[in-house]
Amino acid sequence: MSKILWINPIGNNSFDEPIEEALEEIKQPQNEIEVVSLEKGPKHLEYRYYEALVLADILHIIKKAEKDGFDAAVIGCFYDLALQDARSIVDNMIVTAPCEAGGHIAATLGHKFSVIVTERLCIPQMMDNIVSYGLKDKLASFKSLDLGVLELHADEQETTRRMKQLAKEAVEKDGAEVIVLGCTIQFGFYKELQEYLNVPVIDAIVAPFKYAEFLAELKDKFGWSHSKIGGYTSPMISEIKEWGLQDDYKIKGLWD
Repeated sequence: MSKILWINPIGNNSFDEPIEEALEEIKQPQNEIEVVSLEKGPKHLEYRYYEALVLADILHIIKKAEKDGFDAAVIGCFYDLALQDARSIVDNMIVTAPCEAGGHIAATLGHKFSVIVTERLCIPQMMDNIVSYGLKDKLASFKSLDLGVLELHADEQETTRRMKQLAKEAVEKDGAEVIVLGCTIQFGFYKELQEYLNVPVIDAIVAPFKYAEFLAELKDKFGWSHSKIGGYTSPMISEIKEWGLQDDYKIKGLWD
């Protein structure tokens, strides 16, 4: 059995319940899930400033989750913010995120994939992630819905119409064989889009959650987890305590 934490890294819990319900339907029966959001912060993360505001909270939630016995955590934003940082502070817990998981899954299902994002401003940062994951040559294109995150479910019929138009263009003109939905709040649309296109459509909550289940099983059965001898080397606990960071950031006990 694995305990998996899904983090909606925003100060808005309106998506917690629908995402948890969706994950309950797809999880392995023996596994447990918990969905949380932040106590404070922006209600979406479209801008880099908003991302910067939530980074410390995400990291401390993940560190506490490890102390509470969770086996894996998913950072539920397609920017994959704080992913590498989180892996450097956990000792024996899996951490993953949508762009990494969705990109690697898509790369195994077709020669090239396209990513449907909310707005154009997302593309540079997501492209940086695609490159860092070694997937640049597998990317056919990015397509922008020109919709804000909080607009995606306001008029689902219009969102679906735009998705179908862009995804069809990606397949027919850009050479995509797989479509990746590039925002976790695009949840709930992939089935209709997949039936319309007859190509795999990777949902941005299903992919990282199933990836987390898979990686947690590998850790449990084979001891395969994040390597700690290079980029994921953990900070020195002695420094954290000496500098009073636990008091400054109100995280007493996380590093005991």
